[in-house]
Amino acid sequence: MTVNALQVQEYLVGLDFPISKEDLVRRAQESGAGTAVIQLLRSLPADQFASPAEVDSALSEVA
Repeated sequence: MTVNALQVQEYLVGLDFPISKEDLVRRAQESGAGTAVIQLLRSLPADQFASPAEVDSALSEVA
């Protein structure tokens, strides 16, 4: 299954930034994200994100 940034963002609504990659993964898991979304988040190149735009940018690099 291919996952796009919009699908990932659905699981990350309401986050406070800055946020770590570990916290992104945890939030997605708590929100019921599937394996493909979790794997995509774990593959992000950065370990810290200052804004939703940074998450989007990182997702575009790996998706």
